[in-house]
Amino acid sequence: MARLTREDWTTAALRALAKGGVAAVSVDALAGELGITRGSFYWHFKDRDALLTAAMETWERRTTAELITRLEPLDDPREKLREGFLAALGTEVIAGLEPALMAQAEHPAVAPVLRRVIDRRISFLASLYGELGLTPAVARRQAVFAYSAYLGWSDLRRAAGSVVPEVAVEGARGRAGLKHLIDQLTTLP
Repeated sequence: MARLTREDWTTAALRALAKGGVAAVSVDALAGELGITRGSFYWHFKDRDALLTAAMETWERRTTAELITRLEPLDDPREKLREGFLAALGTEVIAGLEPALMAQAEHPAVAPVLRRVIDRRISFLASLYGELGLTPAVARRQAVFAYSAYLGWSDLRRAAGSVVPEVAVEGARGRAGLKHLIDQLTTLP
């Protein structure tokens, strides 16, 4: 078996967070899931807290920093919004992770990264809405509205996706629902 990387451990921790919150991030449980001994864990991390911190930083990098970097080359702010919302809502690498993190918002390992991510995402959205001609105050309100819609959509998908197929990642109703939401978030008065 190939040696597990730090990234393998952080991804496993993020999957555990999505399923059961911070309490589900257990070194023994993750080692069992990964089919490896605890010794591999200590090769990469000092302790469980170090793993939680690394997992949160991985989430921040993958879902925020890398997405913004991918969108930057696009010239049209409306296209950046569309592509950003499509990336954020059109796929779920780790199902239910965003709502699970929001539910753990006060945990010391989650809180600072979550707040930093929310601030960066809303600031990015506000800048794009500003480029579309909204005043700074209105652009900020629109960004908060859009981000709230994103969180609600993600939470609804996690809690009731089977009864609300419009929020599904796959399927015709899911694609139509996502297109409608993105149209609403990118069509300004």
